[in-house]
Amino acid sequence: SGRLPRVLPLCASVSLLGGLTFGYELAVISGALLPLQLDFGLSCSEQELLVGSLLLGALLASLVGGFLIDRYGRKQAILGSNLVLLAGSLGLGLAGSLAWLVLGRVVVGFAISLSSMACCIYVSELVGPWQRGVLVSLYEAGITVGILLSYALNYALASAPQGWRHMFGWAAAPALLQSLGLLFLPAHAEEMAAHKDLIPLQGGEASKLGPERPQYSFLDLFRARDNMLGRTTVGLGLVVFQQLTGQPNVLCYASTIFRSVGFHGGSSAVLASVGLGAVKVTATLTAMGLVDRAGRRALLLVGCALMALSVSGIGLVSFTVPMDAGPSCLAMPNATGQTGLLGASSLVKGSSSPVMPSTSEDHGKPFLSTVKKTKPYFRDGDPTASALPALSTGVPVSPLPSPEHTLLRWTALVCLMLFVSAFSFGFGPMTWLVLSEIYPEEIRGRAFAFCNSFNWVTNLFISLSFLDVISAIGLSWTFLLYGLTAALGLGFIYLFVPETKGQSLAEIDQQFQKRRFTLSFGHRQRSAGVQYSRLEASVAP
Repeated sequence: SGRLPRVLPLCASVSLLGGLTFGYELAVISGALLPLQLDFGLSCSEQELLVGSLLLGALLASLVGGFLIDRYGRKQAILGSNLVLLAGSLGLGLAGSLAWLVLGRVVVGFAISLSSMACCIYVSELVGPWQRGVLVSLYEAGITVGILLSYALNYALASAPQGWRHMFGWAAAPALLQSLGLLFLPAHAEEMAAHKDLIPLQGGEASKLGPERPQYSFLDLFRARDNMLGRTTVGLGLVVFQQLTGQPNVLCYASTIFRSVGFHGGSSAVLASVGLGAVKVTATLTAMGLVDRAGRRALLLVGCALMALSVSGIGLVSFTVPMDAGPSCLAMPNATGQTGLLGASSLVKGSSSPVMPSTSEDHGKPFLSTVKKTKPYFRDGDPTASALPALSTGVPVSPLPSPEHTLLRWTALVCLMLFVSAFSFGFGPMTWLVLSEIYPEEIRGRAFAFCNSFNWVTNLFISLSFLDVISAIGLSWTFLLYGLTAALGLGFIYLFVPETKGQSLAEIDQQFQKRRFTLSFGHRQRSAGVQYSRLEASVAP
């Protein structure tokens, strides 16, 4: 078929550009918040409101987005979210008050959350078993590229007059390109199957055409029908353990660890932002290369095990090498004229968030602040610390000359890099890939959104309880608690999460329907039920 060769590259572009837009919108506030603070005289609480408003919009999308996706279709949901994103970006670029900025951020948050769910589902349904893992994981890779792209544009626009308006406006570019690519793709799998275009790719999903499709209500997610309760257990378990491992909060101490091994000032800022971002991109690309060979379950197991070991290592090191006790509030002045405080050493050295390098010495250092509590990281725990007010960790750590301490600090740095890498090829991309596969098509959008809402809620809980946990049990025991949670997550994955590589969505559905006890997934991985002809074998992967 003449249409067949362009299906895969177009699906790849939709996935990549969707993730790029998501990552850019999360991280762009890092560079925009300082000039916004200067232009509008924002207080600490107003900065937090501006940053957190994106979360509000995303939460709203996770509550209603599933119904929109299932009712109007995946393609229409993506196109609609892009229109909403364009409206929000325009509003942010033209905003003249804090109220308009907050409203624009809420709108943008709704758009990127809806698009993220619809993109993963759309791509997973449109391509075949041996392409699905790579193309859905490409969304996660796009997020990391978008974060790094936002750093670069923030750097370039930092000294431009009203540069923050351009920072917000550039988010429209990937959304427009994605919409253009969608115009050449079908609305759903059946549209191409009707023209015999999709069957070689999908290998069985198209056989579900017909009037006898089952209909599901939202309450069916919690019933035994077709083992929907088992599927919901798998989905909720993955998103909850993804956040309970403390990945966002561990990254709060990235700069602390970097400083402790000798990286100070601008070097620490650049390394914390670009270095960790590069590690995440590399790990995500590695996951893309392995997901359809090693499998989803295998990458989840390996990633979770490495997370447990690495975060426990950071906790053990912190018993011996003193680290900052935790973030504290360093309220910024509400006056725009007191810019000298932005470069004060106590604020600069106290930052613990990956930040963007800028054009001046002061701007190249961490400059944001927070009040009392940390704000949640977005989506699935991506290291978008740049999207948040930076966390001040109080008094800087003084380097100790002891060789043993130096070795331990470098060990903590290695553990941090390993932790970020393990999350990026395990929980990061695999959670959303598995969620896009395990539910029947008729309820996939609502089920995905329901699990996604738990991701946001758990993220919020973990982030807001961070300081209280540190206060109660100490920093070292907090990291060890995250290690224990990762170990429990490892057990959950082994016992409950099935392997879905190389199976069509119809085969995965049959596997769940025939297995009433998800506990058996850890021991038997062959597909059950109706066997479908793998016509995609005739197409080069």
